[in-house]
Amino acid sequence: MKSKDAILETNVKQKEFYNTKNKNFVTWVWSRFRNGVLNRIKKSIGVQDQSYVLHKQWFGDLSSKKVLDLGCFSGNYWSIYLAENSKEYLGIDLSDIAIKKLNERIQHLPHARAEAIDFLSDDFTFDNFDLIYAYGVLHHFKDINILIDRLNEKLASEGEIISYDPLETSFPVKLVRTLYRPFQSDAAWEWPFTKKTFYQFQNSFDIIERRGILGKSKWIAMINVLPISEKKKKEIGQKWHNYDWSNSKTSDSVLFDCMHLTMLMKKKK
Repeated sequence: MKSKDAILETNVKQKEFYNTKNKNFVTWVWSRFRNGVLNRIKKSIGVQDQSYVLHKQWFGDLSSKKVLDLGCFSGNYWSIYLAENSKEYLGIDLSDIAIKKLNERIQHLPHARAEAIDFLSDDFTFDNFDLIYAYGVLHHFKDINILIDRLNEKLASEGEIISYDPLETSFPVKLVRTLYRPFQSDAAWEWPFTKKTFYQFQNSFDIIERRGILGKSKWIAMINVLPISEKKKKEIGQKWHNYDWSNSKTSDSVLFDCMHLTMLMKKKK
């Protein structure tokens, strides 16, 4: 219980952070790199779109599904699609400011609503979800066992989880994050997946499918400074991405060389 209480207390600070976006200079620089350089790389080699398309495939027919959009802020890439096509939709986030905006976007849908509430709080009494969509969310929980127990508690008997989170399993990424962490504004709720984290999920759910992103292809950042054509750079990046995308399905070593992980998980019987 003490661990859960500690997380709930941390989440109060997390709510304030996302409401105010009060980042220190180092965190601001990291965000600019992540949202600038990395996003440009992902866009140029088709990584991000491919992940989104895969998620839509994983959704399947939503017409009979009760969906929880976990940590959705004011709406992620698929929030409106999920709200429009599911039988019942609930989007939740810690930020009341963000949730107000999402409610304005879905107010025309009688079966959809959004609430500013903590997933771990006793006030969150909703359950029996057929799908929990957690884009960039699960790594915000320090105690994975508490999170896994809560996910299992809230899933329907055949319920599924679709997740997308950063990995800290390759040496260069771990080194950079270790150097950055003492200066990080949001360090208290940023826990990129380790190998141990992944195996905890693997032991607790049936992983139907998984993909690693930005393994070999993360090095395209260095290729970009070489005096070669943009066409050649793109060809190299796409080749490396295809290697990551295909081989991370079955190879742990390829998966753990990646910066991001997306999974389709199902509740164990």
